[in-house]
Order: sequence, then C-alpha cells, then structure tokens
Amino acid sequence: MTHPAPSKTQQIIDITLRMTPGMPVWPGDTPFTMEQTMTISDDCPVNVSKLTLSPHTGTHMDSAFHYDPNGCDTADMPLDAYIGPALVVDAVGCGPLVMPDHIMADLPDHVERVLIKTTDTCDEGRWPEGFTALHHETVTLLASRGVRCIGIDTPSMDPQNSKDMPAHQTICKHGIAILESLKLVDVTPDMYELIALPLKIAGCDGSPVRAILRPLD
Repeated sequence: MTHPAPSKTQQIIDITLRMTPGMPVWPGDTPFTMEQTMTISDDCPVNVSKLTLSPHTGTHMDSAFHYDPNGCDTADMPLDAYIGPALVVDAVGCGPLVMPDHIMADLPDHVERVLIKTTDTCDEGRWPEGFTALHHETVTLLASRGVRCIGIDTPSMDPQNSKDMPAHQTICKHGIAILESLKLVDVTPDMYELIALPLKIAGCDGSPVRAILRPLD
C-alpha cells in the first residue's frame, strides 16, 4: 500500500485530549491518577511517576477484545489501520446518532480511515453528557466504502446507556479499528495523514494513543 508522502514542513495537529489527574472518565471506570514515586534530590538523580488508569482513558483505541471475547487484544491489533490517509467529516449538530445521510455526501467511493467530528466545543474537564454516537447503519455504509478505521470525538461509538452496542458489533463484523475521544474541535474537514498508535499491551482491551494529523500536500 502506498501512502502520500507528507511534506517536511507540515504542521502537526494534535487531536489528543490532555491526560490529567481528575479528568472525566467513563462512569464507573478507573479514575486517572498520577503519583510521583521518586523525586530528584541529592540521593536520587531522577523523577519517576506511577500511573493508574483505564486503557480507555482520554483519547484511545478499542481493541477487538473489548467487545468480542474472541477478538484481538491490543498488542495484536494490526497497526496499519492507525496510520495513513484519513478523511475528517463534519457531523456537527446531527443529533444523538450520526446517520448515513449525515455524512454520505462527503464520502468518496473508497476511503480507509474516517474521523467523525460531532461537536464544535470541547470542555476537557467535563464529562460530555448526551454525547453523539454512531448508528450501526452508518458503520455499514463506511465499511462499504472500504473504511478500516473509524474515529469519533466522543467517548464511544454507541450511546452511553447502550447495552447491545450495535455500532460496536457492526464494527466487529467488518473488522474495523476504533478510535474514540479524539479532539477534532479545531480541525477543518479535509484529508490528512493520521498517526494514532496504541501501546503494545498483551491481553488488554484498549490503549491510550497520541493521535495526530498532518495535512497532505
């Protein structure tokens, strides 16, 4: 697979939420905490911290194991889904679910990565009550266009109170990678190069990522 070469002078657009103690997490999930266990002093040459967090803290990927007991863990998810050309599409104000007709007109016949912008505001210190999610038919549409990775600027592809998780299950059916809680508020819909690699954590159901975009020439 050949990807467009990025310009050497391209800007980096950071689309990652800042991780700080006390940041909002999925209700009931592990709070993010950071503790300094070593401090530079006459007896110690370094600072060292201890982190406690859920793999779904902030901007993150879901491994298939998160929603499929037989799915790949984080360490074995194919990395090429998280690197390459990506289309940012505008679905701001679409309501509780992104439906196929909200984004269909913006999709080319073939695209491998689509990042969906649902809001033009971002308060990183507050849980986004009533966040926008994806309708499972939208996932089917994206799969029909060759999409291998879907990203969204909300905490989940499914609504917070969903029990059957139809979007996740449709994603599972098509073998699509997931990025959630992206920060797209200042990103203009367009084509970019995406880089958003997970940590190589064996047996895990997700991982924080440092997600960036670079404009394509």
